[in-house]
Amino acid sequence: MLRRQPKDDNITSLIVDPARKGEYYGTLSTDDHDVELSKLKSPDSPVIANTHNQDADFNFFDDGKTKIDFVLVWELDHKEKEMKTEKSTEEKGTVDQHAKWRDKFLHKLSKAGIKMEEHVTQTKETEVHYMLLSAPWNVQCCSAEELSLRVPLQAMEDEHHDHWSNELLKNTGIPNIMHDDVPSKPQRFYTCQFKNSKLERFLGSDKFDRFFSNTQRHQIMYEILARISYGHMKKAEVGIDRLLSENVFAAAFPLHDGSFESDYHSSSPDSLSLRQLLYHYWARWRKWYKYQPMDHIREYFGEKIALYFAWLGFYTAWLLPAAIFGTLLFIIGVFLMIFDIPAMEICESEDNYKMCPICSICPFWNLSSICTTFKAGLLFDHGGTVFFSIFMALWAVLFLEYWKRTTATLAHNWDCSEFEEIEERPRPEFTAMAPMTIRNPITGAEEPYFPKKSQVNRILTGCMVILFMISIVLIFLISVILYRAIIGAIVFSTSRGFLRASAARIASLSGSVLNLIFIMTLSKVYTSLARVLTKWEMHRTQTQYEDAFIFKVFVFQFVNFYSSPVYIAFFKGRFVGYPGNYYTLFGVRNEDCGAPGCLIELAQELLVIMVGKQLINNIQEFVIPKIKSWWQNRKLRFRKETELQEKLEPWVKDYQLLVCGGLFDEYLEMVLQFGFITIFVAACPLAPLFALLNNWIEIRLDAHKFVCEYRRPVAERAQDIGIWFHILEIISYVAVISNGFLIAFTSDFLPRLYYQYTRENNLVGYVNFTLAYSPKTFNSSMTCRYRAQRDQDGNRTLVYWNLLAIRLGFVILFEHVVFFIARLIDLLVPDIPESVEIKVKREHYMAKQALAENQSLGHLLSEPDNGTRSSTSGEVSPSEPTNVAALPSIPENQPL
Repeated sequence: MLRRQPKDDNITSLIVDPARKGEYYGTLSTDDHDVELSKLKSPDSPVIANTHNQDADFNFFDDGKTKIDFVLVWELDHKEKEMKTEKSTEEKGTVDQHAKWRDKFLHKLSKAGIKMEEHVTQTKETEVHYMLLSAPWNVQCCSAEELSLRVPLQAMEDEHHDHWSNELLKNTGIPNIMHDDVPSKPQRFYTCQFKNSKLERFLGSDKFDRFFSNTQRHQIMYEILARISYGHMKKAEVGIDRLLSENVFAAAFPLHDGSFESDYHSSSPDSLSLRQLLYHYWARWRKWYKYQPMDHIREYFGEKIALYFAWLGFYTAWLLPAAIFGTLLFIIGVFLMIFDIPAMEICESEDNYKMCPICSICPFWNLSSICTTFKAGLLFDHGGTVFFSIFMALWAVLFLEYWKRTTATLAHNWDCSEFEEIEERPRPEFTAMAPMTIRNPITGAEEPYFPKKSQVNRILTGCMVILFMISIVLIFLISVILYRAIIGAIVFSTSRGFLRASAARIASLSGSVLNLIFIMTLSKVYTSLARVLTKWEMHRTQTQYEDAFIFKVFVFQFVNFYSSPVYIAFFKGRFVGYPGNYYTLFGVRNEDCGAPGCLIELAQELLVIMVGKQLINNIQEFVIPKIKSWWQNRKLRFRKETELQEKLEPWVKDYQLLVCGGLFDEYLEMVLQFGFITIFVAACPLAPLFALLNNWIEIRLDAHKFVCEYRRPVAERAQDIGIWFHILEIISYVAVISNGFLIAFTSDFLPRLYYQYTRENNLVGYVNFTLAYSPKTFNSSMTCRYRAQRDQDGNRTLVYWNLLAIRLGFVILFEHVVFFIARLIDLLVPDIPESVEIKVKREHYMAKQALAENQSLGHLLSEPDNGTRSSTSGEVSPSEPTNVAALPSIPENQPL
């Protein structure tokens, strides 16, 4: 049953009445004087700024006991105070509105029981306010149950998990230089969802200040910050993210665990903090060849970021055999280029083959002028390309199958196998903005609800925007095609010698660079637009939100990045016509493939887009953070030289770091790269090698950013890489079809094979076989040649139709063989390793045993005492003796 949410819901009513506290409930110790840890801000009086700087190595309030869970930062310009009277009415209104929102937001935080402590620093131009936030024990318990956080029940035996390559090298007796002994490996536990009523069953429940991990405390605090409203709900004035976008707050972030730098050589490795361990054993460039410490990454950044680095490392390792195979194929092409008969015929033909003009104002030209270009095409276009295409198609299938097994193992080891189905909660923004609630048919709890009809209408509107943006991409593609045709004609007609011979190559190369500029520009514009549309669609969970956003952007980026290679591979040169009857586009003659064919042009286009994009991205990821960091530090320079020498507080240091932009751009870069090395691999066997070299740099570059340059992101749980895996599967299927058509219609493999079986086995005369004579009506004084299978009247010859049938038959055979082998691999390789299945069954058995024990304990506690029975809700009655700290019951469906 649908219910409209009441307008007077107080979403800050998160803690219970203090009179109902247990003996130790809501305190950080058993001493009475530790209960009140800081003064909270009242609605009418400002927070007293704490200007006392205390040197501390840990993230605590000034009392040295209260942990800092989150930091809010805002800046006040000195000129605003000095020139307040000179400001316009509109500027004053904006400043006053921001201050009003900020005060209301902080006031609601104080009502929610959040402890606060404010620090102020004076910079050269601004006054920076740091509000330190800490969630007390009772708030942590309420939110942990609300968020279904998992907490430890029992420690697991420390199992040694070797990397498969480490085991292989051990068995062969080869020393493994990639192995690295990282100290302080995180302990693994059997866990279950946190319940207040079962607190005594969890490990460490007597240590309130350390029961929840730092990452869990950050999740709790962020959830509270994301749900609190500060204005009108209809205007979506809810949550810290909206306040950050409105510049009410300058930043909101959890703190890193101290500095990443340490005296590594003089101190014991066991004494290093987790951040320092990650820096010394993972983020430094000298560790580029070492295994990644995945358990440590997961412990510090959460499962979502750890899964990204696990996938990136797995993908990079699998690129190694593909890169070796592709490089060997390239070397074979070098030898074939030297001894190829058709190449020799072209280079030695001199003026035997007079070719038709490439444009209406261009002169005739000799086929021998493309000798070098034709030989370069043989580096990629030879018989080995077929086997490499089959290899890469099966490589992609095996890669995805074994990644599924790796994901299942990681999800089990990290205890997030059932996160999406059971544990994932609605997004804070969805909870705050949903217009009504609905009762969950499984749990019976009231949950926020957004009408499906309205959501479908919004999604359809988003699809219309995607189609509009795709049409813009196609318009730019047509403009690049026209540019190449016009520039090629101009260069050919106005130049001599080398420039004339290279006119088509100059036009193609400059067009590729221009296309790359268009691609990068449109990508930035559409990504921002897609983010706004996805928020407007009101998706319930974070996984659904991210999947919708990723799908929108990838569909656009797929067309954006791959439209030009697809045009060159499958359309360029197919609709040209013949001398005297050329087809045109907007009055410009359609592009034709050069004498070496379109495959060399496709290889050039792939290298420009893929390598160029990777180079630009790596420069951006390395240079731009340095510039931003320098600018941020320049803004926060202190006025006094003495203050510069003082040790900065941890929240000041972290504020100087950069905002973490998330994982979307990182995944998108790698998935597009996966598309380049699979969909068009027949045109460029060196693509896997360039991808491998890039990814070796990418892993350490990303690691260094997350550990040293970014503010600490809020840890997020995940059980896999989400919709990215399904996108990779689609790309692998498209790659089989694409490579089949590339070999059949774009490569010279089948025409050569046909000539060998029907004419000359040694390919003598093959060049003449591929060239047709121009019609007599084209030029009465001279007969020229052009690349086609036509007679002198311009009609298709029997050879053309024979080749067409062979090509179509090859595509069908290629696809069926590859898909059959891929399906066979899918059936033979189980998605979940047998060892993991056994562990899952064992844990389910142990969970049943623990449930039986809990039920026995519940019957014992519910026995009547002096005629009184405990309530059916599971609470212990006041008259029952118990040595368990009683926690207050949490009202059902209590919003934050």
